[in-house]
Amino acid sequence: MDYDQDYDYDYDDEGMSFTFPLLISFALGIWLVYTRYHSVRNRAIPFKIRAPEAIGNDFESTKIEDPGLDSHLRDPKLLPEIPAEGHGYITSFDPATSLHLGTFIADDGADIQSKIEQARIAQLSWRQTTFSERRRVIRSLNKWLVDNQETCARVAARDTGKTLLDAALGEIIVTCSKADWLINHGERYLKPESRSNNFLTFYKSAEVHFEPLGVVAAIVSWNYPLHNAWSPIMASIFAGNGVVLKCSEHVVWSTLWFVEAIRTCLDVCGYDKELVQLVCCYPDNAEALTTSPTIRHITFIGSEDVGRKVVQAATTHLTPVTLELGGKDPAILLPSTDIEKYSSILMRGVFQNAGQNCIGIERIIVHSSQYEQVLQMFTQRAAEIRLGSALLKPTDGVIPTVDCGSMLSSNRFQHIVRVLETAQNHGAIVEQGGSPHKHTFLDGAYFEPTVVGNVDPQSEIAQFELFAPVALILKYDTIEEAIDIANGTRYGLGASVFGPDQEQCVKIAQQLQCGMVSINDFAVYYLNQDLPFGGTKMSGYGNCH
Repeated sequence: MDYDQDYDYDYDDEGMSFTFPLLISFALGIWLVYTRYHSVRNRAIPFKIRAPEAIGNDFESTKIEDPGLDSHLRDPKLLPEIPAEGHGYITSFDPATSLHLGTFIADDGADIQSKIEQARIAQLSWRQTTFSERRRVIRSLNKWLVDNQETCARVAARDTGKTLLDAALGEIIVTCSKADWLINHGERYLKPESRSNNFLTFYKSAEVHFEPLGVVAAIVSWNYPLHNAWSPIMASIFAGNGVVLKCSEHVVWSTLWFVEAIRTCLDVCGYDKELVQLVCCYPDNAEALTTSPTIRHITFIGSEDVGRKVVQAATTHLTPVTLELGGKDPAILLPSTDIEKYSSILMRGVFQNAGQNCIGIERIIVHSSQYEQVLQMFTQRAAEIRLGSALLKPTDGVIPTVDCGSMLSSNRFQHIVRVLETAQNHGAIVEQGGSPHKHTFLDGAYFEPTVVGNVDPQSEIAQFELFAPVALILKYDTIEEAIDIANGTRYGLGASVFGPDQEQCVKIAQQLQCGMVSINDFAVYYLNQDLPFGGTKMSGYGNCH
């Protein structure tokens, strides 16, 4: 029997299928678990180290008369209770108050070789770490620095005599910027790169792989003990290297603490802290580092004379060297520049860190139509600068607000005074300052903020780095003359160009013989760690960022 029936196979969807939202929820859950897992694995690991007692406002210690690195030779009471036989010592003191901070053993050749070997052994396992693991170390350091920024600023101020503001600008901010750059961009510069082929090898692939060097060295200056130590150390370990830092003998006290923070971080992150070594020695023993066959690269920050010695020593094993040396940085003020608008930037460029700044402004090159205005502004404002220590006891009877700290020591005062007197004998006019400052309450290495006008561009004072709180005001009549004055020294580190027309400023900047130029600002390029940092001519070669 045949049945002829119509069947309706269309079903009404009374609701969305449960399968699709279930899959979405499952995928989202996996993503959240994965994200949470990596967040936990990569987050900063907290750690603590004890803050030095000497950074407190109530710190008391022996006041050293005419303090120096060898003060312990004149006063044996400054030595440790049980001195180590056969070793030299380095005395650390606060240059703003002459208070004794500590006396430390100076490393000899055997000590330095031992530290290099410890870094070499630790680097063998460290080079196997991933970029994620290295980022976690840098992230942990960065978080610790942000959390302890005031403590770090006070440590730097105590050992160098700088103000807390100078420490914030020159130590904390730039070091955090370096860490942020390594975290966000470091891997991009070190991961393998594909390269193009020619027609004959079109069927092949070409890549460049960047491998850790091994153990590298950094020999750094004293003017920014935190940043000068942390910057090369962070870059070195992120690249998979071990590093031996030789700090200036003038900042042993603070650098010991800053480097101990990095070693503690490595330890709590599960790595060998011997990866990072600190050498504290006099220059006579530094060749154990610069001539070592284990050291694969040297970064040097310091003077031209010492830089030459480092390069010569490094030729023993053809060790490559990056040099960041001195400067005589100019600031060109174009006609019709708003002087009042930029006056504070110019003052900071000259007097930040008491003028002890490799990229500090040492020459103000101003058009003759505005020369008197600029000279008057600098003279008036320099006379109002308050000198003193940022770390004072409440009972010292001193107004705690200071605009400028001390210099590192008084050893260079005689040289600075001589150069100023020579300039005066050749027609220059010292409008303000010009001599050491005798503080009413403090026994420190203070030099009066100094302004010098009518400066001959070819004179000694305009040709050689002073590294002191001294503003030189030079006049010009034509733009070409301003450029010639700016380029007319042996140095070529940084520069600034100020003016109402930014395009004109850029055109002039392109004619300057130097490594970096700021437009209507001072040294702002240093905050951008994606830019190379280095100079030309006698200011060195290679990039330190």
